[in-house]
This record gives sequence, C-alpha cells and structure tokens, in this order.
Amino acid sequence: MSTVTTDLWPAVHAERAALVEDLSDLSDDAWTRPSLCTDWTIEETVAHLSATASTGRLRWLRSAIGARFDFALHNRRRLDEQLGATPAETLAILRSKIGATVAPMGPTAAWLGEVVVHGADIRRPLGLPSAVPVATSTAVAGFYASRDFAVPTRTTAAGLHLVADDGPFTTGPDDAPLVTGPTLALLMALARREVFCDDLSGPGVTTLRQRCG
Repeated sequence: MSTVTTDLWPAVHAERAALVEDLSDLSDDAWTRPSLCTDWTIEETVAHLSATASTGRLRWLRSAIGARFDFALHNRRRLDEQLGATPAETLAILRSKIGATVAPMGPTAAWLGEVVVHGADIRRPLGLPSAVPVATSTAVAGFYASRDFAVPTRTTAAGLHLVADDGPFTTGPDDAPLVTGPTLALLMALARREVFCDDLSGPGVTTLRQRCG
C-alpha cells in the first residue's frame, strides 16, 4: 500500500487555492446547482470547506455536543456561518482561509481528503476538469485505504485489489478482484461517490459500485 506523506498542509493550501481559482468566474446560476455531496449546492459545499478550515478541536466538540451528535445538524450550523450574502462573498471567505492550518481532530491526511473530495464534488457536476496532482491523490488514497475515518473508506476497499494507472497507489490482495483507473477516481469511489466508478475498470468495479450505493 502506498505510504502517506506526513507534511500535507502545503497540499491542503494548494488544493484550496486551485478550487478558488476554478470558481472565480462561475455564473450565478451555477452556484445553486447540486454538488455530489448529498443535499448541498455548489455554494454550500464551498461554505462547508470554509467551516472545516475554521473549526478546531475544541470548537468541533462543542458544536457536536450542542447538536447532540447529530452530525448533519452540526455540519449545517457550521456551514451556515460561512455563507456570504452572495456566492462571491462565500468564495471570498474560502479565499481568506486558503493558508489556514486549523482543523478538527484527526490527521492532516483527513483534511487533505476533505478538500480533494469536496473539490471533486463541486467540479464534476460543473464539468470542470480536476488537476489534482497525483502525489496529492496518492496521499489521500493511501489514507483512505488504511482506515475508516468520517467515511468507511477502508471497508469499501476490503477484498478488492485497487491499482492506480497514473501513479503508485495500490492496495488489496493481488488475487482479489481488480479495480484500476486514475488515483482520483479510486479515492472518490472509496469516498462512495458512485459516479466515479464510471472512470474505473476491472472485474471488481461492480462490487465497488454496489458499496458506493
């Protein structure tokens, strides 16, 4: 299995900056389109990323307790704090947090995954190309294959042999059903975004798609 780099904050900052740049000329109607993240529009998903960059461990705990560990409510409250009066203001808030190193509990790889996954949640419905560096995607994919965190990514990969065709990422037994494709598509499938299974091939794709559902 690919190893995860320890100092990932520069990659987090780079991915935030790239997303802000990609959305800088977005039309007003595009902001209201649904993202791949259930029940959130493009603008709301951007606000969620700002919320993640604004919420440290203690504030996260207070928020979760205040929501009685209803994490949908917890996320909604923090997201609403980061919505501007206009989409341009919402994007400006994320721009102001590009270099932030604040995050809830957990390893930095989880928060790199947060911006990579939600960046794809935003770009895919808008038809925007994703230029996530392979090294960044590899770090996230390696983390996802190694443990279940916010999403049961390791469970999703269990019993499958995943092999990237654009980088070094691989996980699972060699004799398990093969799934191959771009590293970004593999990690997005592990994050249970079924549409990215369309970018993958191999006899294990059917099983992976069912787990995404």
